[in-house]
Amino acid sequence: MDDTRVIVRAIGESAGSAATAVINTAAEWYREFLPPSELHEPEMTPAGWAEEAQLMTWYGAFDGSDLVGVIGLEYAGDAALLRHAYVLPDHQRQGVAALLVNQLEREIEGVDTIIVGTYTANYKARAAFEKAGYQLSQDSEAVLRRYYDIPEDRLQSSVTYEKRLDRER
Repeated sequence: MDDTRVIVRAIGESAGSAATAVINTAAEWYREFLPPSELHEPEMTPAGWAEEAQLMTWYGAFDGSDLVGVIGLEYAGDAALLRHAYVLPDHQRQGVAALLVNQLEREIEGVDTIIVGTYTANYKARAAFEKAGYQLSQDSEAVLRRYYDIPEDRLQSSVTYEKRLDRER
């Protein structure tokens, strides 16, 4: 991938089919560390994507005309949540996730804290967020309960990371 060709921009309802394809393809990775009882297939449906779009703004990473990664930005009180970060396997480890996260960090207004959650066993995502300057929350369960509405099984198997924005608002 030529990262000078990859652009990140907000995406709307018309991108739902392509976005869910990215999410469901990338989520195949979960089979490597989640027990079968915690897998949700598909990871996201088009209706679920549209429902989530009522809560957040979706962004896509495009390599040329191909959607290769997605992420959502949701405001929750005093924090911004980075949600549903997924990159197609063939485009991972090429900076796409960093481009998505960096774009959202520039978009955030009105809050100083960014929170992102992931599965405890998802070492790929955890390493990416740590590399981007996110720190493991002191009490991930409390953060998840305060800011997220997720099933209990996912809450128990997840951690959160936080980052404070240092720029002036």
